Amino acid sequence: MTKDPKDLPSQRGIGSKSSKWRPQTMMVRGGLTRSEHGETSEALYLNSGFVYDSPEEQSGRMAGETPGYIYSRYANPTVRMFEERLALLEGAEDCRATASGMAAIHTMLVAPIKPGDRIVAPRALFSSCVWILKNVMPKMGVDVTWVESTTDFKEWERALSTPCRFVLIETPSNPMLDAVDIRAVADLTHAAGGELIVDNVFASPILQKPLEFGADWVVYSTTKHMDGQGRTLGGAILGKTKAIEGQLQQYYRHTGPSMSPFNAWVVLKGLETMDLRVRAMSANARKVADRLADNAKIAAVRYPGRSDHPHHNIHAAQMPEGGGSLVAFSVKGGRDAAYKLLNKLNLVDISNNLGDAKSLITHPATTTHRTLTDDERAAIGLDDTWVRLSVGLEDPQDVAEDIEQALSGR
Repeated sequence: MTKDPKDLPSQRGIGSKSSKWRPQTMMVRGGLTRSEHGETSEALYLNSGFVYDSPEEQSGRMAGETPGYIYSRYANPTVRMFEERLALLEGAEDCRATASGMAAIHTMLVAPIKPGDRIVAPRALFSSCVWILKNVMPKMGVDVTWVESTTDFKEWERALSTPCRFVLIETPSNPMLDAVDIRAVADLTHAAGGELIVDNVFASPILQKPLEFGADWVVYSTTKHMDGQGRTLGGAILGKTKAIEGQLQQYYRHTGPSMSPFNAWVVLKGLETMDLRVRAMSANARKVADRLADNAKIAAVRYPGRSDHPHHNIHAAQMPEGGGSLVAFSVKGGRDAAYKLLNKLNLVDISNNLGDAKSLITHPATTTHRTLTDDERAAIGLDDTWVRLSVGLEDPQDVAEDIEQALSGR
C-alpha cells in the first residue's frame, strides 16, 4: 500500500500556513508544490509510473513505510496539487480526484456500501444519479428510500426515522434548481446513523459550503465551474482524511477511477480564476433571469437568487453571495415552442454541459433527464416546457436579447 498522498512532500500543502489564506489566495497558491527547477506555473507530471533507487525503496513505498509516489493511478504530484488546493478551498480535510463527476458519485456510493444498507435520496437528482440508485444499488442488496419533496421536513423525518447509511442530495438541484435544507437534513441523517453526501456542482465551492452546514461529504464534477471552459472531464470527493482512507482509498486504488494528470493540471489553472468567473456568471444569470421573467412568452422562471423562487429562503441562507449561473424557465407552447426557441438562438449554444464561460442551453426532459419515467419527471416538476440555461461570461444583455429574438420568431 502506498503512503497516503497527504504525507508526500509538499511545499504548501494541507495543514500548512496556506490554510490561513483567504479563498482567492488559496485558489492561486494553495497546495503548490514546486520541483527543483522552481517553475512559476504548476508542473505537469504527465507520467504513469515512478522509479526507485533500490528494491528496498520500492518495497518500502509499496508497503506504505516510505513516502513517495508509486503509480499515477494511486497518486500523482499534479493530481495531488489539485486535491490539496480544492480541499483548502472547500474547508475539507482531504480530497480525492476522479475521472469524472459520475466517477466521484459512483465511488462515493459503492466503495463503502454493503448488503442491507439503506440510502435515502430525493427525486430531485441528476438522472445518472437516479440510474445508479435504481439499477446498481439493488444489485448490491441496498435499499433506496425516495423523498418526493426536497423541502417537506415531515417527509424527511419519516424517511430518516430508521437507520440509513447515506443520504445523497444536490442543492440547487438539476434542472429545476430546488433547494434542500442541508443543516436540517444533516441533523436527521446523523440521528439515523448515516452520512450526508452533497453534490454541490451547481453552487460550486464559491457560493456554498456544505461542510459548514453539517454535510459529511461533498462531491463535484470539476468539468463544470472548476474547469469552466469546456476542456476536461473530472470529479472530486471531499471529506475527512480518516473516512477517505478507511472507506474509499482501497476501492479508489484498485478500481482506477483516478483523474489524469493532464486534466488535473488544466483544472488547477481553472481554479485560479474560478472565483472571478463564478461571481461574474452568477451576476449575469441574475440579470438574465430578471429580464426573462418579464417576457410574456415565458410561463415561469426559476432562479435561486430571485425572491419568487419557491425555495428562495433556503437558497438565500445557504448561498448568501449569489444564486449561481443556472436559470430554468418554462416556455409557453410546450416542447414545440421550446425546440423552436433553441433552434433560433444565434449566440447561446445548445449543449448539455453547464458552468462554462460560454452560455449553454438544453431541453432537460429530452436530454439530461430523458432516462427518467414520465412519473419521475412529473415528481420533480419537469415537463416539456422547461429549458435549462447556463449563463456564461458574455454581456448578459446579449444573452437576454438572443433569447428574446428567438422567442419572438424573428
